[in-house]
Amino acid sequence: MRLFVGLPADVVSCDGAAVSRPRAIKAGLRALKLLGVDGVELPVSWAVVQPGSEERFEWTGYLAVAGLVRDAGLSLRVSLLTHGRGATLPDEVVDASAEPVPDPVTTASDTVAGAHTTNTESIADSGTTLRDTALPGWVADALAADPDILFTDRSGNRRKECLSFAVDDLPVLAGKSPLQAYEAFFRSFADAFLDFLGSTVTDVTVSLGPDGELRYPSYPPGCDRADGYAGDGEFQCYDKHMLARLKQHADSSGRPLWGLAGPHDAPRYDDPPESSGFFRGSWQTEYGSFFLSWYAGELLAHGDRVLAAATRVFFGKQIELSAKVPFLRRRSRPAEATAGLHGGYGQVAEMFARHDCTVLVSGTMDAVAGSEAEEVLAQIKDACTEHGARLAYENASLVVATDGAGPAGVWGGLLTADRTRPCHLTYQRMGAEFFSPDHWPLFVQFARDLEFPEEAHEDDLPADGGQLAPLSGRVEQGAEKEAQLA
Repeated sequence: MRLFVGLPADVVSCDGAAVSRPRAIKAGLRALKLLGVDGVELPVSWAVVQPGSEERFEWTGYLAVAGLVRDAGLSLRVSLLTHGRGATLPDEVVDASAEPVPDPVTTASDTVAGAHTTNTESIADSGTTLRDTALPGWVADALAADPDILFTDRSGNRRKECLSFAVDDLPVLAGKSPLQAYEAFFRSFADAFLDFLGSTVTDVTVSLGPDGELRYPSYPPGCDRADGYAGDGEFQCYDKHMLARLKQHADSSGRPLWGLAGPHDAPRYDDPPESSGFFRGSWQTEYGSFFLSWYAGELLAHGDRVLAAATRVFFGKQIELSAKVPFLRRRSRPAEATAGLHGGYGQVAEMFARHDCTVLVSGTMDAVAGSEAEEVLAQIKDACTEHGARLAYENASLVVATDGAGPAGVWGGLLTADRTRPCHLTYQRMGAEFFSPDHWPLFVQFARDLEFPEEAHEDDLPADGGQLAPLSGRVEQGAEKEAQLA
């Protein structure tokens, strides 16, 4: 199993031209290399790279980061973010007033040798971050001209983090369709990073929806993840383009009255779980089956279209393509249905497998989640195994090493058990808290606890049949001395 660590969300300046705090980034990369981490994850914001509608892309800062990663001897997983807010998870990005953090290289040495100094350039010392970055400005102009290209709930609330799936093929962005714009973004990246693909860049993740995940934005506005929300959510089918597709489907099914709107008895955001009339009965009627199959089908069709575009760009590039699916910590069929996952993960895994795309489960797992969340992960892996798709995890916070469930936390058991074992894990995210004295020693122990037996697992084998080296937390004395002198 490979282990990646996410780079800071604002690792590149907001104009895309430079690396933010390069000395601190270099120190962090050296510390991770000494620990035996396989690589890092780089969030690439569409808004930063292509601020204007013309075919001009700014890759200078991101290429510089790739060079630093290559020089550190690490692998790079790149996340191409076509959803709003740039990189998510802003809680790990703090403002410029933060206290300097311990030098991560010296702190790594401190783990084995007892040395300790501080680095005056903190990984959190940036005055500009991507936390407020939305979609590109030229896309925002298109939103002003036609707000219905955004997802809309029953009350008319617009969701600004991503475009409605119903406009994938419509020329709503300065004469181009979103799919054309996404593919141009992917292709520009592939061209700019040609010398890194298949060597330093080993993995590329593409966005499929809010927070990059294949789902509808069914949670309340301002709630980016399901982790703190226990309701069923709301259906997101009330922009004019989604309603037009619903009407077309109803007409073709011989049920024109079913295409006028979404379910009249559907849940509201603040309704108690599974209390709505729809999920207390009508979803099991012929109409309920009609609506839910259409709603889920639109999500799958969107994912299929975006992955097809990504496959056209990256086919033959010797990278592992991946995309995120949401991790709903409690088993709730209504919550799955409003997110677009009616019927579970089987069809999702089948679609990912057709595009040779890794299913990247994104979310938070801690001691509070309990065995129910473990069962959800096991069901996702079962679906992946059945359809021949790879499975990977990405945690949503630093809770992995600090959830109070032992040195490796809840994730430790999930990462070693056959029924939930992934091919790689991305641990989010580098920053002031990550390298703090309260967290860094726990992460060091966590990484060491993930050292596996010599027996290879099928999920760990790369496409060419070779065997990936196991993670090692041991730091050789020569490498430690070299880092201290750097």
